[in-house]
Amino acid sequence: MKKKIVKTIIITAVIAVAVLLVFILKGNKEVQYQTETAIKGNLSITVMATGYIQPVEEVEVGTQVSGVIEKIYVDYNSHVKKGQLLAELDKLTLQEKLNQATAQLSRAQSELNLANRQYDRVTQLYASKAATEVALEEAVNRKEQAEMTLKDAKANLNQAKVDLSYAYIYSPIDGVVLKRAVNIGQTVAAMFSTPTFFTIAEDLTKMQVEADVDEADLGQVKLGQHVTFTVDAYPGETFMGTVSQIRISPKVTNNVVTYTVIVNAPNPDEKLFPGMTASIRINIQSEEGILVPVEALSKEKTLRVKSNGKMEERTVQTGINDGVSIVARTGVKEGEEIIVND
Repeated sequence: MKKKIVKTIIITAVIAVAVLLVFILKGNKEVQYQTETAIKGNLSITVMATGYIQPVEEVEVGTQVSGVIEKIYVDYNSHVKKGQLLAELDKLTLQEKLNQATAQLSRAQSELNLANRQYDRVTQLYASKAATEVALEEAVNRKEQAEMTLKDAKANLNQAKVDLSYAYIYSPIDGVVLKRAVNIGQTVAAMFSTPTFFTIAEDLTKMQVEADVDEADLGQVKLGQHVTFTVDAYPGETFMGTVSQIRISPKVTNNVVTYTVIVNAPNPDEKLFPGMTASIRINIQSEEGILVPVEALSKEKTLRVKSNGKMEERTVQTGINDGVSIVARTGVKEGEEIIVND
């Protein structure tokens, strides 16, 4: 009987000790939190858009006369200087027109010389009453008509010389030939519009991005804002630029309204080619400071910080946020563990 009592007491004691240990261990167990580390960095709010690389200045070169292309001296990618001869038209027809204009001028001069001599004779005869007033008026009229004919002949000669000069196509600027639209032997007609022979970019070390920005984002875009952009040709490489122009003319595509924003893009290595697609980020606002997760912040602008295994609630002053992180201007130090949730 005594053995049973002792055994019962021992079992009860063991159970009691076990229960006590469980409660003690549970009470000493640290509460586990999901945290993220507060870091120091720069936070930026950006507007994203796509666009195309274009030269800052682009000139179309053509001619004002019709004819057959006789010679071409440049091709795609040719570097040209201002005043350099690019092409020539066949000059036979233009030269013939010049010859005709020269002959017409000679005839007009001869007719004027004759009209002047007749005028002088009639004037003398009229003074001696040997010619009538009608004869004098006719002499004056012939002289005036001859003078007008000579004037027209001179104008025609000058125009023929100009037309002949148009047979020589010169570069108006220093630059690079982007397009060549004609071939030797091709006939060009300049009756209604100037045909384009070449398209020349002035300086490929200075490019620009023509980006389409959504109307919802346009109000945040300002002149001079910093821009970064990438192109598919150079994965992982980032190019820099600045907003130089915001065009007020809208584009409407499938009921979506966008506006063209011009970004100056220095291209000293000439890596960027006209027509490349650019994905741009316009830096609207940026701030450097301690970055914490947006989800850790309560509506009262408080957050919880894990310190020595315990949770501290702190009030912070905040700056800008990008929807993921927010700048904590006060209340948090770099490296502290921010509690995101329990």
